[in-house]
Amino acid sequence: MKQFQNIIIPAALLAALWVASSTFFIVGQNQQCVITQFGKFVEAIKDPGFHAKVPFIQDVIYYDNRLLDHDVQPTEVVTKDKRALVIDNFAKWRITDPELFYKRIKSEAVAQSRLRDIIYSELRQDFGAYDLSEIVSIKRSALMKEVTQRSDAKVKELQMGVEIADVRIKRADLPPENQRSVFDRMRAERQRIARQFRSEGKEEADKIRALTDKEKVILLAEAYRKEQEIRGEGDAKATKITGLAFSQDPAFYGFMRSLEAYRNSLVSRNTMVLTPDSPFLEYLSKE
Repeated sequence: MKQFQNIIIPAALLAALWVASSTFFIVGQNQQCVITQFGKFVEAIKDPGFHAKVPFIQDVIYYDNRLLDHDVQPTEVVTKDKRALVIDNFAKWRITDPELFYKRIKSEAVAQSRLRDIIYSELRQDFGAYDLSEIVSIKRSALMKEVTQRSDAKVKELQMGVEIADVRIKRADLPPENQRSVFDRMRAERQRIARQFRSEGKEEADKIRALTDKEKVILLAEAYRKEQEIRGEGDAKATKITGLAFSQDPAFYGFMRSLEAYRNSLVSRNTMVLTPDSPFLEYLSKE
């Protein structure tokens, strides 16, 4: 009898623990849940703490109440100017109504699939209303705000029990087959700008060189003019001084001029025929 009691008591305790574990459950701070009975919704619980359910008949399905990530593969959209653009986007969303979520969606995987379709539809609509340059440069933030608002309104209209908090673009690229042509156009544009800069630089250099040459000619002409003025003034002073010096003795002046004429004419190899009484030989014929 004692041995039987030793077996029954632990078994009863184990059974009680099993029933208790099937009856009571804990909802964490970052959790919310729904209670189902044979697959049908019974109750939604959003408050954290200790809760109870009918054991073995009812089940608990937990959902996260925090912001969830929705990140999908890059998708292609067409802009207003008929340019293909590969958009890599992500979204932040949360489950706000576990009852609606369970009745309409059931799981997070199904929810993300529907969110992907909704967000892609809104992205395609908005990006199709703007040119590529506007999307890349100035319209991205405004576009993302509009996409977020309309996507959130659509999921509320569909009563999915979720809300979309934010939609963002991680990257916007051209398709690989278009990148080379775009890069070629960018390179050609940069080369055109470089040629323009070189042409403008050469034109400016020619202007500076012509101005420098002009200034050089003016400076040389001014220097030559001053040189001639100074030389003329020097020659005039020399002539004046020489004239004053020789005016004191005209005979001596005639003698010096004759010697200078002899030096210039007789030293050269030219032949001169003169008569003995030529005035040119006046100083040579005197004894």
